Amino acid sequence: MLILWTQGDPNGIGSEIILKAFEALKQSEHQFVVVGSYCMMKYYAKHLGLNVPIKEITALHEISPTADSEERQLYVLSLSCNIKARVGEIQADAGNLAMQAIETAATLCLLQKADAMVTAPIHKQAIQLAGYKFQGHTDFLEHLSRPYDKAAKAQMILVDRPSALRVALATVHVPLKEVSETLRRSDALRTSIEALSKALMKDFAIPSPCIAVLGLNPHASDGGVIGCEEIEWIQPELDRLKETFNVHGVFAADGFFGAKLYKQFDAVLALYHDQGLIPFKMLAFETGVNVTAGLPIVRTSPDHGTAFDIAGKGIANPKSFIEATLLACEIAAQRKKYQVSSGVEA
Repeated sequence: MLILWTQGDPNGIGSEIILKAFEALKQSEHQFVVVGSYCMMKYYAKHLGLNVPIKEITALHEISPTADSEERQLYVLSLSCNIKARVGEIQADAGNLAMQAIETAATLCLLQKADAMVTAPIHKQAIQLAGYKFQGHTDFLEHLSRPYDKAAKAQMILVDRPSALRVALATVHVPLKEVSETLRRSDALRTSIEALSKALMKDFAIPSPCIAVLGLNPHASDGGVIGCEEIEWIQPELDRLKETFNVHGVFAADGFFGAKLYKQFDAVLALYHDQGLIPFKMLAFETGVNVTAGLPIVRTSPDHGTAFDIAGKGIANPKSFIEATLLACEIAAQRKKYQVSSGVEA
């Protein structure tokens, strides 16, 4: 398979974890290509003392695969060399390069020139300075996918391959005070369960996925003592959804993770960002992967940010990026099987 690695913000740890991931995965049967800046990749390899052979290309057909893993080169589909390293700094040029890399890689995947993309971290403030009005990868990829699939609707699923833990979010970057209204107004509970169930079948080969749903309030409101959402509409809506989907809940979030109840389910639906991400990162910080389901392309990413504080120091851990790459390969292969078996587009 051909997997595209987007460089992410060149002032963060993206280049470093890509270089280290290539060293770890170069014996793989898959072909990896970086989309970003050849000059920046060369800079980091030299700066960090990483002996990785890097070759610049302008198109994918220039790749010359070799059977000898020791002779493999890290190809870089270079978009620009007109940027200088300002390690650990927020920079508009860096944000622009990061977004150009995402658009290029996504387009190649949408045109079926590549099998999947794995994205190194970007910095939200940098992309805003570059003039982009998107919050990050997810909504940008959804925007890019719409001309190819009008029904494209991105859903974030956090996955830990070693433990098979999967956590999806009904709302993502929504202020806490707006979560309840957003959930109710957008019919997010039904939409999220439908999307999650489909993703588990299509991307993870789970024929009848079992999904747990967390409550919104502490202790899932304790029968209406702490908030009213569970009684007024969350539980009734969940009961209706049980007629179609194998869903259970609502569960109090703290006890659910504390008692390891997540091991009894194929996935967990959290209703807001920190409710799902805090326990997930506590359980799988080094190996967690962000999967963007619901799009016509396969995209994964490490479950961490640009880490400007350690950028350029040679101490960044590539485990999550490696896991993201391995999972991208698995999902891409599974989607092809699903397409054949179901007779529908993956």
